[in-house]
Amino acid sequence: MLACCFRRDPCGLLCMVLTYMSVSYADYVILGHILLPVYSNSIWCPLHAVVFNLLIFMVLACHLRAVCSDPGVVPLPDTAIDFSDLRSGTSRKDDRENDWTVCNRCETYRPPRAHHCRICQRCIRRMDHHCPWINNCVGEMNQKYFIQFLFYTGFASLYAIGLVVVTWLWQVTEKNESMTEEVNLHLTNAQLAHRIILLIEAVLFGLFVSIVFYDQIVSIITDETPIEQKRSKLLKDYQR
Repeated sequence: MLACCFRRDPCGLLCMVLTYMSVSYADYVILGHILLPVYSNSIWCPLHAVVFNLLIFMVLACHLRAVCSDPGVVPLPDTAIDFSDLRSGTSRKDDRENDWTVCNRCETYRPPRAHHCRICQRCIRRMDHHCPWINNCVGEMNQKYFIQFLFYTGFASLYAIGLVVVTWLWQVTEKNESMTEEVNLHLTNAQLAHRIILLIEAVLFGLFVSIVFYDQIVSIITDETPIEQKRSKLLKDYQR
């Protein structure tokens, strides 16, 4: 299953690496530059660490499920299909329903609402879009994992923003008396830089996944994928 769904797309592989690097960096900053310096002598340190790492675990677990799951690939026929009947105007779809269509790229029949992905080079049932961040299509079978990934990513981003803002406004770090002022200043600048970078990362990822999450919810409520929405709009514009 992994070999079938995992794509060797350079853009997708790069986005996956960036995803894991961003998550790892966020966890490093939260633990090393926020919780330990600020809440080292408080129960809030292990509490926040457990909650945030639980969110990170859910993000990675849902991401891997979305990456490795079959999005709903339409299987190819065991033998080549003769499409000469289509050119002659006759139909030989056997007992298939009339709303099945033919993909001239896969050279096979595909069920209703299936669309061809030029990156995966296969037809996908109820294809929503091809997402480079999971290096896979979002379709009928893995859309739930993709939505869960968006939800936990947005929640983790919001949680990280909250920790950064709270610790920034109410700094309670206890300075080690054995350190010199120069070392303390260096550590403070490093912590400040990491917090700014994490804040920017969390805001950008949070806004991005919120927009995509909203589109996914609208797609579910309207029971219409973005591809079908575009086709409907083009059809309406054509009929005017």
